Amino acid sequence: MALSAQLGGAGMTASRLETTATISLEKVGDGFAITKSHLDLVAKVPGADKAKFDAAVKAAETGCPVSKLFKAEISVNARLEP
Repeated sequence: MALSAQLGGAGMTASRLETTATISLEKVGDGFAITKSHLDLVAKVPGADKAKFDAAVKAAETGCPVSKLFKAEISVNARLEP
């Protein structure tokens, strides 16, 4: 949702955003915690400028309100399809 909003703000509309999340669940103290979340994103954004797309992805990665809930390292690998 954050990426869709960032793209819209940059004048781009995605026809497809496909994301796969891989998390790391580790023992922390007496319990378990999600310590890392890696997102693999494949996007189809007709007419997208690659630099503006990359900037939107970075802004979504660092500014997503849901991501801020997690006390985990979050990384993103984004690929823009032609």
